[in-house]
Amino acid sequence: MPARLLYTGQVVVDLVMALDALPRSGGDVLARSAAFETGGGFNVMAAARRNGLPTLYLGRHGAGRFGDLARQAMAAEGIDVAAPASTAQDTGLSVALIEPSAERSFISCVGAEGGLSADDLRGVAVQPEDYVFVSGYSLLHENKVSTLLDWLSQLPSGAGVVFDPGPLIGSPEMSGVKDVLPLIDLWTSNAEEALRFTGCNTIEAALDTLEGWLCHGALIVVRDGPNGCWTRQSSETRHVDGFPVTAIDTNGAGDAHAGVLLAGLAAGLAAGEAALRANAAAAIAVTRWGPATAPTAAEVDELVGSTEFPATP
Repeated sequence: MPARLLYTGQVVVDLVMALDALPRSGGDVLARSAAFETGGGFNVMAAARRNGLPTLYLGRHGAGRFGDLARQAMAAEGIDVAAPASTAQDTGLSVALIEPSAERSFISCVGAEGGLSADDLRGVAVQPEDYVFVSGYSLLHENKVSTLLDWLSQLPSGAGVVFDPGPLIGSPEMSGVKDVLPLIDLWTSNAEEALRFTGCNTIEAALDTLEGWLCHGALIVVRDGPNGCWTRQSSETRHVDGFPVTAIDTNGAGDAHAGVLLAGLAAGLAAGEAALRANAAAAIAVTRWGPATAPTAAEVDELVGSTEFPATP
């Protein structure tokens, strides 16, 4: 059976607004544009699907206008959904504010995706070749975290646990994190998140610390913006080059990176080559407006093929 991405995080709907500047407290500004887009975990899954990795969403989704938007978006990408719609709540909403620098800020309201039960996961048959993606946001939802941790502890041998801490998991001492760390086979984050989580001042030191905390042989990937990313596995550190582009919106770039990275690994690529393709995907994503801007495999092929430096073996 081919490898799949099993996504346990949260799909939400983003209200994406482009601004000249954030308002001061009590102030008001006019947005240059605004649109509803499916986001959150959808961005990772869409990136994976567009690059050939079969994907199953294991989280909850609500009954309402936002749940309808989320399901329509997943169906359009060919993402399978494990659970029926939750009737008690709608899917959550996140307001994404994009500044001219391409930096983004979020204000979120949790909906049905913030809960999970053993019944939601009972019919999910995990295969040894699957990648099980865990978002740090999930550890913050009290109606989800214990169920998720129990389920992760029972995964079959060989299934790869992928962890993205996100911006809100800032310490290994936070609730649930110590239970996840020894299960992680692949860590993916940006540099700021890795430095904050480890308390280190350099990426090299953060890689050292993470390697000591994760399971033996875990692959650690730390994104470094336009500089590409760093990988560490079995005490070997590599820098994988980025691609020079002019960014207009960084929303979803890290998700594009993670999804394409997993698609490459699932296809049998070495970590360096998969990371190079992920860097290309992130570079393309930041040249487009919106959260789910990951490119297709053909677009990644074109950018990678046009570079002068060789793919990392």
